[in-house]
Amino acid sequence: MKQEHVVPAPTPRLAFRPMEVDDLDDMAAILGDPDVMRYYPRPKTRDEARGWIDWNQRLYRQEGHGLWVVTLRSTGEFVGDCGLTPQEVEGVTDVEVGYHVRADLQGHGYATEAATACRDHARDVLGVRRLIAIIHPDNVPSQRVAEKSGLAYERDATYRGTQSVRIYAAAL
Repeated sequence: MKQEHVVPAPTPRLAFRPMEVDDLDDMAAILGDPDVMRYYPRPKTRDEARGWIDWNQRLYRQEGHGLWVVTLRSTGEFVGDCGLTPQEVEGVTDVEVGYHVRADLQGHGYATEAATACRDHARDVLGVRRLIAIIHPDNVPSQRVAEKSGLAYERDATYRGTQSVRIYAAAL
């Protein structure tokens, strides 16, 4: 069920665009940052960051969405990524809203602003009926972002067979 790839509408401070190979330096920096990736098994290598870009480009083609590069509208400066990806949790596939914001730009509401725009895009453009966020139990800042974007704690779950996670969800 491939859809035309359309990015979310800009917000007052942020703009979205498809991830490109030219974003490798920025994506490798954010995905390799131990602070940004502290709730992942480990930071990603540059090759893994390239794989992340490839994965999102494949999602754009196959699903009509993925994680997008987020930039400041005022300057075009790279903020991070945010978007919508299919994720399987305990045998059920849902659309997840995910987000990464540069460590030096965290705490300014960018993740919430981007996640809320992606939630609205999922509902209004893609027709998604249920949205989830898969969050490490200790990642309180990400849990707050999910809550501020309208998702509520649903349950604890096992992700990818081993990871204990919290599922936040919303009916759209």
